[in-house]
Amino acid sequence: MTASRPRAALSLQALDAAARNVYAVMPPTPQYAWPLLARRAGREVWVKHENHTPTGAFKVRGGLNLLAGIAASGSACSGIASATRGNHGQSLAFAARMHGVRCVIVVPHGNSADKNAAMRAFGAELIEHGRDFDEARERAAVIAREQALRFVGPFEPELVAGVGTYAVELFRAVADIDCVYVPIGCGSGICGLIGARDALGLATRIVGVVSANANAYAQSFAAGRPIATGSADTLADGMAVRVPVEAALCGEDLRAKAWNSRMASGAKATTMIVSFSATWLKVKCGSPSTRFDQTKTMAVQGAAASRISPAM
Repeated sequence: MTASRPRAALSLQALDAAARNVYAVMPPTPQYAWPLLARRAGREVWVKHENHTPTGAFKVRGGLNLLAGIAASGSACSGIASATRGNHGQSLAFAARMHGVRCVIVVPHGNSADKNAAMRAFGAELIEHGRDFDEARERAAVIAREQALRFVGPFEPELVAGVGTYAVELFRAVADIDCVYVPIGCGSGICGLIGARDALGLATRIVGVVSANANAYAQSFAAGRPIATGSADTLADGMAVRVPVEAALCGEDLRAKAWNSRMASGAKATTMIVSFSATWLKVKCGSPSTRFDQTKTMAVQGAAASRISPAM
């Protein structure tokens, strides 16, 4: 892949502007410290409940910010086209309907029937194509060109700033968080989190979590370059990505600032990615492990936490 220009740092001004677009539609979501999670993990655990948004996922923040920007620009927009496994598509459909913009969403065959129904209910024109998200994304780009629609990729500055507002809420509500665990699909959520942390001048460690069988981002992060995988097999469909988005990776010095630096004694403001399975979550959280060393207060994003907490 051709190297891209490094992603510009996300400013606090951009995050605050995105927050105004988000809060015009929805309130901030809550974050709670759950005592049973703390008991099992052996440390204080906060959950950011992004399942309390209008679509039940943090992605809606990005759609609201993106469509508000399109509306404010005054430029003609005949519609948008994108691909998804569900949450990104619901976000765009929800926001596009608010602004009277046509929304075409491509999903892979066999996608969640419930998420497909939700996207249609929000007004999306749904098209099924391909065996997985990455093939659906390629088809969405073709449709956008053929029908003169604005193609919305899974990782755009407006999306990152929008979803980054959840991180600003968390960091401003809970002081001195040592570590945040965040799931990775295409990277907008973790990059918004990194951008918010850096904009606020914090030293919080961020751990990206991918499925053991859908680990393109873990491989790319370790190698310092994008690495695609042959498959992405995971029940967590929002994380089932074979081809990493290069822009999500090139904003960081992957070697020096992230993967290797996590081992440094007393390292601050680092980022790493780990692979996980449901077994890892249950077993490792049952007793403190070396992965949690030096961590007194940790936080997890609500979408993942709300799924795993009943089983822990």
